[in-house]
Amino acid sequence: MDTLSYKTLSATPATIEKQWVVIDATDQVLGRLCSKVAKILRGKNKADFTPNLDCGDNVIIINADKVKMSKDKFNTREYLRYTGYPGGQRVFTPGDLMAKSYKKTVKAGRHPLFIKVVKGMLPKGPLGAQQLRNLYVYNGPEHGHNVENLKVIDINKVK
Repeated sequence: MDTLSYKTLSATPATIEKQWVVIDATDQVLGRLCSKVAKILRGKNKADFTPNLDCGDNVIIINADKVKMSKDKFNTREYLRYTGYPGGQRVFTPGDLMAKSYKKTVKAGRHPLFIKVVKGMLPKGPLGAQQLRNLYVYNGPEHGHNVENLKVIDINKVK
């Protein structure tokens, strides 16, 4: 048997092909949507997945304001943040982050709620930060990306 035919092929920066993917978040559950988005950002849905490289796609999420959470988690779930000073623990809810996304001080495409949720599902360190920069989230149906090959996918059919 020829053992040379069983080589494991790893992706290199020259062979990585990034696509642009558009996902509609209307009536999707936040955690389930973000776990599928994290897989696409990492590139785990591709055959040439390499864990130490950014081989995932660029993801644009539209209609982020129509996402839902089960029960009353928008108002009862709490996220913690610490400023680094004594007494500096801050508590905020997903509803607070959703309201913050409408402010003009938030950079376009950087939805605080989705960034918080997806960031916890990506690897920690520089690679995870680089992959998180490939995520763009917009509250409405319009996005400002003029890319030639936009691929619209149904997130319900992604495993």
